[in-house]
Amino acid sequence: MTALADLYVGVDTGGTFTDAVVMDTSGAVLANKAPTTPESLDRGVIAALELLAEERGETLSQMLGKVVSFGHGTTQATNALIERRGTPTGLLTTKGFGDTILVQRLMGFTAGVPNEMLGRFSARRQPDPIVPRSFIGEVRERVDRAGNVLLELDEDGVRREVCRLAATGAEAFAVSLLWSFRNPDHEFCIAEIIREEIGPDVYVSLSSQINPVLGEYERTATTVLNAYLGPTVDRYLESLETVLRDAGLTGRFSVLNSIGGVMSAREAAERAVLLLASGPTGGVLGSDYLARELGHPNVITTDMGGTSFDVGLVVDNRPVVAPVAEVGQYHISVPMVDITAIGAGGGSIAEVVAGELRVGPKSAGAFPGPVCYGRGGEQVTVTDADVVLGVIDPKTFLGGRMDLDRAAAENAVRTQIAEPLGLSVVEAAAGVKRIVDARMADTLRELTVGHGHDPRDFVLYAYGGAGPMHCAGFGADLGVGTIIVPATSMAHSAYGALAADIYHSAERSVSFQSVPGSEDPFSDLDPYALRDGFEELEAAATAQVIAEGVDATDVVLDRSIDMRYRMQTHELIVPANERIDGGTAVRSLVRRFEGLYEDVYGRGAGFREAGIEMTALRVSAIGRVSKPSFVPIRPNEATTQTRSRKVYDVDERTWLDASVIEWAHLGEEAVTGPAVIEHPTTTVVVAIGQTVARDAIGNLVITLTP
Repeated sequence: MTALADLYVGVDTGGTFTDAVVMDTSGAVLANKAPTTPESLDRGVIAALELLAEERGETLSQMLGKVVSFGHGTTQATNALIERRGTPTGLLTTKGFGDTILVQRLMGFTAGVPNEMLGRFSARRQPDPIVPRSFIGEVRERVDRAGNVLLELDEDGVRREVCRLAATGAEAFAVSLLWSFRNPDHEFCIAEIIREEIGPDVYVSLSSQINPVLGEYERTATTVLNAYLGPTVDRYLESLETVLRDAGLTGRFSVLNSIGGVMSAREAAERAVLLLASGPTGGVLGSDYLARELGHPNVITTDMGGTSFDVGLVVDNRPVVAPVAEVGQYHISVPMVDITAIGAGGGSIAEVVAGELRVGPKSAGAFPGPVCYGRGGEQVTVTDADVVLGVIDPKTFLGGRMDLDRAAAENAVRTQIAEPLGLSVVEAAAGVKRIVDARMADTLRELTVGHGHDPRDFVLYAYGGAGPMHCAGFGADLGVGTIIVPATSMAHSAYGALAADIYHSAERSVSFQSVPGSEDPFSDLDPYALRDGFEELEAAATAQVIAEGVDATDVVLDRSIDMRYRMQTHELIVPANERIDGGTAVRSLVRRFEGLYEDVYGRGAGFREAGIEMTALRVSAIGRVSKPSFVPIRPNEATTQTRSRKVYDVDERTWLDASVIEWAHLGEEAVTGPAVIEHPTTTVVVAIGQTVARDAIGNLVITLTP
């Protein structure tokens, strides 16, 4: 790679590997990965960057000194939640509502339970509480739904509760009062008291700042999780940035959020709850950016890593966003790129349970990892099955940096799967692959067909360390016509962190309602109240982006409204970017909501006679930052160099001679499967009846038989 002055770097810390991408101003790109180091995540980051610097013929310091933008996607917040190693948090709420976070509107019993387990009542249980009952304090105060103070805040009572919670062990505080999003004064007063009693540096999250929208439980859960995760995220980001600065980084350091962009490390620490899907969001954003270059408006994004299979959708060049997300059996009401994850990755454990072969959701993780890694792993994983089936060459894994033990994998499959089921080793390994591919295809059908989308209208993007090995199977099962394996597939979430724009959002709860039975909803609504609300949010979100160094002319605004039929409990996010200058614009919004509602729930499902309600206004401010486009690769003038090896085809149930081609040697002329395309950091499998070629910017294009 030519060493130009300006470099752009993206890093994503996953469960098994830490991925890194570097791109120069010409658009030339390099990607690599190193094992994630759970005990000290920054070591894995530095190791991945050192590999990139070595490829560029530079020292780490030399490379980092040229970086103008460093984007980081991280699972730190997610891991802290799953492992329950956040900061002990005290919750202060309105007297009489202390059990809100524990009751969860009974949603916690089924949150995160796989569909096939919902009927097993013994599998339903509340999550381990983030805030135990003893860490919850109730204070006397009351504000009504209009923001009027009915009962003044008992400040002396607040001081007593703060001191009690601190004595109990609370080190961070969450404050979520009833109707505080209508009038936040009582929450602001409580924050002052906490800092007076505990200290000015204590971490405090206020629901009126973190999540000022309707929904008592979701707002409280969002605020509590933010306080619980904030100090942990703050320490990690401060430590990582210090390590990077000491190593030579002088450019901007940004953190990938779950909404659709990056923000400063300071903002990320203050709004840690926005990082709960940071890593997987990078893959969707990277796919969206690449899809715009390739002219693909509708994309299914699939990220199969070491631990999970993460799926998202891009529809009409917009990543699909969900207003409420479920994380760790808790529901948070901040918009996030809608990602569905199942336990199906290269490290997913295969085992025989009651005479049945099951794969996932348990994972061997980075350590000890699959049996073939030779790090002490003892349970069969999907990666072990891929080695047995010849999909992975033990000698070329990770470019030869890691020699896998095929014999150990075969022995584990024999003793744990084959012998208990009365199968041969190959049949057992093939069973593991069939099951994991079928689980992924089922998930994709649920997110496409189950939401009214025809998979044939989409291009499937496959990335992650294991995704390209399995996409030929689950892609064919789903019925798509084209699969793209991006040039950055081995580190695509990291590429998303590199390509993401600066993103901030602001929201406000409102209560605009039409009269039930009205033929012309909102005809009597003052549209200028709606316009004024948006303008205030636009100013707030824009100011945050400009504060991060973006010129006002580079800020793009995206507006939306949460809408529902009256008496419903869930809303749809409706785009609202037109100029609101009269009743015509409002009626247009209503028609858009009704069309979207029937797209989601079926034709005829709308019921205007119930009345329509707007519950929240949302504004996203996107600061466009310069980034390079992919540089066209040089045409491959030499004849494609191939060799062959035996690969087991699970559909044909036989060993086949598959062409083996190095990624860099593949040209624009299509190669017919069975074939294996090898790259130092991933392997791509092309099945019988499929063809593969490399496009002008280095992506692999797999065409499936109609």
